[in-house]
Amino acid sequence: MRITGTQAIGIRTPIIRENDDLAQIVCESLLKFCAEQNTALVEGDVVGVTEAVVARAQGNYATVDHVAAAVRSAIPSGPVGVVFPILSRNRFAVQLRGIARGADSVVVQLSYPSDEVGNHLVTAERVFEAGVNPYEQTFTEEEFRNVFGDTRHLFTAVDYLELYRNIGKEAKGGLKIILSNDPCEILKHTPNVIAADIHTRHMTKFRLSEGGAHTLLGLDDILAESVDGSGYNPDYGLLGSNKAADDRLKLFPRNSDDFVEQLQRMIHSKTGANVEVLVYGDGAFKDPAGKIWELADPVVSPAYTSGLKGLPNELKLKNIADSELAHASGEEARMAMIERIRQKNKNLMGKDDATGTTPRKITDLIGSLCDLVSGSGDKGTPVVLVRGYFDNYATE
Repeated sequence: MRITGTQAIGIRTPIIRENDDLAQIVCESLLKFCAEQNTALVEGDVVGVTEAVVARAQGNYATVDHVAAAVRSAIPSGPVGVVFPILSRNRFAVQLRGIARGADSVVVQLSYPSDEVGNHLVTAERVFEAGVNPYEQTFTEEEFRNVFGDTRHLFTAVDYLELYRNIGKEAKGGLKIILSNDPCEILKHTPNVIAADIHTRHMTKFRLSEGGAHTLLGLDDILAESVDGSGYNPDYGLLGSNKAADDRLKLFPRNSDDFVEQLQRMIHSKTGANVEVLVYGDGAFKDPAGKIWELADPVVSPAYTSGLKGLPNELKLKNIADSELAHASGEEARMAMIERIRQKNKNLMGKDDATGTTPRKITDLIGSLCDLVSGSGDKGTPVVLVRGYFDNYATE
């Protein structure tokens, strides 16, 4: 029996720069790995490339002045409301600087006890102990501090209320903060609103529209097209953008479908192997200690080759081992399990045999794996080679 199952291997590359031939660099790095390890790429291998280097090679950048111009064009005058942004120095803080620079004044409405991806201002326990109903009660910043005191982030020790208020000085009329989980609360302050949430943005926009918003945007509407030569993303706008400098953002990559297909063809041309390719961003997983859901990008994978479509079709091996094969052992159990896998239904959706398996898109699963391997710091492995992902216990 083959011992090795799925492997995920971080691949180091040179530092990627704007206008680099990224497909060529990735391909060469993979070939160097193969030479170093005395191995070869084979059909079924998956190559993940982080969205950060794809966008960098594209030169998909924008400045806070580009953001300001887009906001000013959409909302020429009056206060701008910003609803449900996440708490982030790397993401929303820079976006907010551009919004404030393009607005007469800003009202930011934060959700509590946490933002949508799990960054907490206060714990749910403190809200309960204070006798506060988070579905009904609205606070000013002063009222919130009076009730809950210290609101510094558990991991970063940043006071996001203070940070966002100070960034709001970019606006002529400054910035004020309210805290409420009802998006329509912002309409008491202004009819012109930017829905700044990510995965819940469609419902937020719907509720604000029904509530009477006059001008209604999402972060996905800002820089959906180029402003004065800026980068842009037609699908996600500012969503998925990251800080490149205090006054500059790297946007989520665009036209990534072209890149994954180009890289797939190039690898086949040089090796003969039919590999799958995806671009990945944040993984979709939650930290059990800090309660943070990692996925601050709009999707895990904005582009992938056709072989990565769909959901896994897997038996729950341990259930079969504990039931059907409970009295078998050794070679008898191994061969029986292999035969059971070989004869499994081609579509196990909703079947008892799949009870307990993870019904998530393949791209979300592999993209999350790649994100964990490459990390978010200084590992220097923006490419991840995943081997044996589509194998199972019956694969020779």
